[in-house]
Amino acid sequence: MCQVLSDEDSMGSKRKEITNNELEGSSSRKKKNKKGHTPRPACSWVHFSRDFIKEYSASHPESSGLKVATKAASNAWKVMSLEEKEIYTKRAREVWDDYLSSTPAREPKPRKQANLVTRCSPGRLVNVIKQFTPEQKEAVKSMGFGSLLDLKCRTLRRSLCLWLLERFNTIRRSLEICGKRIPLSPVDVELVMGLSASGKDVVSSGSDDVVADLRLRYNASNRGISVRFLEEKLGEQEAGEDFKRAFLLYVLGTLLCPTARLDVSPSFLHFLTDMDSIHEYNWAKFLLDKLVREVARFRQGKQRAVGGCLLFLQLFYYESVAIGVPGELGPVVVPCLSSWTEENISEREKQEKELGGYGSGEVICKERGLGVHVDTLPDTHRAYRSLAPRSLAPQEEHQHLGGGGVSVVMNYKDQITLPTKIEGFGYNNNVNLSVSHNNNNNNNTMDYDQNNGIGIGIAYDQNQCPVPNCTFNGQYENLSDHFSTKHWDSGRRFRYNCPLPVSLGMHETFLVLQAEEDGLLFLLNKGTENIGHTVTITGIGPNESDERFLYYLVSERGGSSLRLKSYTQNLPGRVDGIPPADFLLVPFGYLNSSGELNLEVCIWNQQI
Repeated sequence: MCQVLSDEDSMGSKRKEITNNELEGSSSRKKKNKKGHTPRPACSWVHFSRDFIKEYSASHPESSGLKVATKAASNAWKVMSLEEKEIYTKRAREVWDDYLSSTPAREPKPRKQANLVTRCSPGRLVNVIKQFTPEQKEAVKSMGFGSLLDLKCRTLRRSLCLWLLERFNTIRRSLEICGKRIPLSPVDVELVMGLSASGKDVVSSGSDDVVADLRLRYNASNRGISVRFLEEKLGEQEAGEDFKRAFLLYVLGTLLCPTARLDVSPSFLHFLTDMDSIHEYNWAKFLLDKLVREVARFRQGKQRAVGGCLLFLQLFYYESVAIGVPGELGPVVVPCLSSWTEENISEREKQEKELGGYGSGEVICKERGLGVHVDTLPDTHRAYRSLAPRSLAPQEEHQHLGGGGVSVVMNYKDQITLPTKIEGFGYNNNVNLSVSHNNNNNNNTMDYDQNNGIGIGIAYDQNQCPVPNCTFNGQYENLSDHFSTKHWDSGRRFRYNCPLPVSLGMHETFLVLQAEEDGLLFLLNKGTENIGHTVTITGIGPNESDERFLYYLVSERGGSSLRLKSYTQNLPGRVDGIPPADFLLVPFGYLNSSGELNLEVCIWNQQI
C-alpha cells in the first residue's frame, strides 16, 4: 500500500532533514573544536537570532529553510531599541566572562617560517645610486641623506636578521644578545646609518586633500606607489624638487622604512609637501619607530613579511659584538655603513660560523660609542629593575660622566650599615659624596657628609595597592603577588591582545585589570566632566620605567562608536584628579538605562 504525502508533510520532512544536517554539521564542528581549542563565545546578535529563529519556525511552518528565518531575524534586530537589545548584550557578556575565566591560556604557536621575507633591499638602492649625476648627489646631501651615497652593502644576511628578530625586545627597544641587553636609540641609528637624530618629529599622516596632487603625480593607488615608477623618475637627469621627493620615497620604501607591501607607502607623501624642511626632521627616530612597529606587527601575525630597516640591525650587530680580540679592533668609522663592504661582511660571517654561530662574541658597545646603557640579563624570565643599594667595599668607587672631566666619587663608610627609611620613599645610608670638576687644570671639590645632616636619598620604587583601605605600600615586584593573594576577587583578569568587555557602574571610578600572563596591574580610570565621562588606562609601576603598553578603548551606541588608541602611563597607584593627556570622552548618551558605562578594552603586550 502506497502512502501519499501532503505538501505540508513534505515541507516538514524537508525542514527536518535540513535541521538534522545542520545538527550533524554542528556536532562535527564541535568535535573539531574539542580536538583544537575552545570556540569563542557568541555575540549578542547570535543569542538573539537563536531565540528568534526557533519562534519564527514554530509560527511559520510554511517557510522553508534557515535563510528566510535568518533574514527575518536580521530585520527584527535592526529595528530593536538599545533597551531591547540589552537583554542579549548582558547574556553575551556573562558568557564572555565565563569564557575568559575558565579557558586556559593558549601557548603561542611556534613560527614555522624559516626564511625571512622582507622588502628591505640595500642592493636595489646601490644600483640606483650608481647612475646618479654629481648634481643629483649634491641634492641628496642637501637633504641630509648623503651618508647613503657611501652604502656598499648590497645583500642582507637573512639568517642573522632572523636571529636578531628573535632577540629584539620591542617593548624595551633593545637587543638581548650575548647575555647583555643592549638598548637601541636614535643616536645609534645616527652612528650606524648617518641619519640625523635631532630635529622635528616626522608625521606621516594628515588629510588626503593636502596630498591629492602628489598622489596623482606619483600614480599612488590604494596599494601604494610603484617602485619601478620611482626608479624611472630617478633615472632622469634633473636634480630638482621632483628628484628629491622621488629619492626620499624610494629610499624610505626600499631601505629605511619599508612595509610588508611591495610598493612604497603613500603615507610618506604627507611630510614631502615642503621639501625645504626635509633636513630639519629627526629621521633616525622615525626609522627606529617604524622598525619597532613593523617587527611588532610581524610577531602578532598581522603580516608575513618583516618591515623596517633590517640593515640597521645587521650593521649594529657587527659594530656592537666583537668576535676577535677587542684590542685588535680598528678605528670607528662614522657612519658605520660606509665601512662594511660585501667582502668584509663575508669574512665576518665566516668567522661567526667558525666560532659556533651568532652570539659567540663579546659586546663592545661602549668602546664603539653604541648602546647608551648595556645591562647584564638576569636569570629570571621577566626582569624587574632592582633599586636596592649595592654593598660596596669601603674603598672609593668612581663613576665617570661623559664629557667635561666631571667625576663623582662615592665612599660608603660602613659596609654593614643598612639603609634606613626616611619620610616619603627615600632611604639614607652613611655616604660621602664628593664632586670634583676638572677644567683648565683647576680642581673644584664639593664634599657632602651625610652624618652632618646633608646626604643622598637612594630612591626606592614604592607602589600603592589600588584597592581602597588597603595599606600595602611596597616595591613594584611585590605588588602583583599581593594583589593576586589578597584581592583576587576585586579586579578583572585579562589576556594581552584579546578584547575584554567591561562595565563601570554609575558610582564606580576605576577598575583593576590584571594580566594573566605576567600578573601586571592596570587601572581603568573613569572621570566625570560636564558632558560625559573621561576614560583612560594607566599602568601601576615605577614612574621612570620605559615600558609602555598599547591599548584600545571602544564605546558603542547602536551603529556609532568611539575609539581611543594610546599608550599607558606608569603611576605608583590610584591617582584621583586630572586625567592623563590621552583619554576617551564618552558622552552621557552612551550610557545604558542603568547608568552603566560599557566598554571594550584590549591591551597589547607589544609596543607599536
